[in-house]
Amino acid sequence: VFNQAAKASGTTPEMIHTDRGAAYTSANYNEALRQEKVRHSLSAPGTPADNAVMEHWWADFKSIWLEHRPKAQTLAELQEQVRAGIMYFTNQFISAKRNDQTVAEYYHDLVG
Repeated sequence: VFNQAAKASGTTPEMIHTDRGAAYTSANYNEALRQEKVRHSLSAPGTPADNAVMEHWWADFKSIWLEHRPKAQTLAELQEQVRAGIMYFTNQFISAKRNDQTVAEYYHDLVG
């Protein structure tokens, strides 16, 4: 997913901040970051506030998106629900915290 995001955006970040979940502490993930010369910042153990933006995003994703969809019966259905949800939150979900813009609009205004 990291490589897909970097490819889609056309840029690789200098640093990425994550929690200490298994996906982010795995050898494979950290090796991929090293190969791309990306520094990895980790939240302190037991401090979800360190990563409040993503914790809030996941809470919204679950309560606004997933809870209003039929329960996925297959991995393919779940993957499609997640893909569609990410597209929704990126291109359609407007937030006052982003000057009443979608993520895509806000990012475009910041980066150009």
